[in-house]
Amino acid sequence: MTIDQLTYEATELLKELISIESFSGQENKTADAIERFFSKQNVKTSRKINNVWAKNSEFDPAKPTILLNSHHDTVKPNSGWTLDPFQPVVKDEKLFGLGSNDAGGALVSLIAAFLHFNQRKDLKYNMVIAATAEEENSGKNGVQSILSDLSPSSPTRSALAERGGGGAGGGIDFAIVGEPTEIKMAVAEKGLMVVDCVAKGKSGHAAREVGENAISNALKDIEWIHSYRFPKVSDFLGPVKMTCTIINAGTQHNVIPDNCKFTVDVRTTDVYTNEETLEIIRRHIKSEATPRSTRLQASGIDKNHLLVQTAKKLGIETFGSATSSDMPLLKLPAVKMGPGRSERSHTADEFIFLKEIERGIEVYIKLIEQIIE
Repeated sequence: MTIDQLTYEATELLKELISIESFSGQENKTADAIERFFSKQNVKTSRKINNVWAKNSEFDPAKPTILLNSHHDTVKPNSGWTLDPFQPVVKDEKLFGLGSNDAGGALVSLIAAFLHFNQRKDLKYNMVIAATAEEENSGKNGVQSILSDLSPSSPTRSALAERGGGGAGGGIDFAIVGEPTEIKMAVAEKGLMVVDCVAKGKSGHAAREVGENAISNALKDIEWIHSYRFPKVSDFLGPVKMTCTIINAGTQHNVIPDNCKFTVDVRTTDVYTNEETLEIIRRHIKSEATPRSTRLQASGIDKNHLLVQTAKKLGIETFGSATSSDMPLLKLPAVKMGPGRSERSHTADEFIFLKEIERGIEVYIKLIEQIIE
């Protein structure tokens, strides 16, 4: 298919995905739609829960393999939407709809790139396309749950494979993760750790000088979180960033609260593990601090890797990303890139330019061509 044909097919698929609710953990109907799309293209798929993947038609277990991955789940629409989030609307060369930018545009562009190469018989690399679930809530039934299915034997990590020059086959060697980055290549990504905190106090009557106000105790810890600067700063990802995003306390106006709960969004870097970051937090605050998970560590790829060097040859800008994705869960060399802008993600009246989808397909194809031919 030509780029125009691929763009048309990708855009029509994205319109269908927008029209279907696919909140994290509830993506079964978009998974169905993706399966139908591949079936119409005569591509055989596999599925596990709401994850759908396909291998190129000439897949050879003896060859190294590239994974193309993006997600089809979305967050829930916020109250600021003026349009129907599930009604795809094209206006002023923009496609509006929930998930259009994050990460529908990247997903359908990767699918189009896969279709471009699917029937080729002369490729040095295999290709696997995976449309996965539960990215937005960091769920365990997403890409992490199918890694053993995508690469049934352990990937061989020879020095050559680590540089991206090809491995001995038998597993996924490296990956391109589709997210809205303006087609720039994220070669490193901050980690994410959500920490639920509880400040303790002692209840009493608000009219009397009794008790200990848990809100006051929480505010002291929140002020530390707001003002603290970690001593080590990553050369590529910058400083660790902590933001208090939720706070809840009290039962009625005349009772001093004996506990105050608050949540902290922590974006970690390659100079501190999530566990080290958590230990520093616990040393400095009096509130109990419990992480929901520590598995989303900061991640990065060697600057000499084939993906990075090829991007430089093509004039693709590289950067370190402050936002999280499934990239660190892959546990293998990976980059993040795709059409759309990160700033549009999770916003009211989300959209992607139609030209961005076309450009995404073109750049994905050029990048992959340089690697696998």
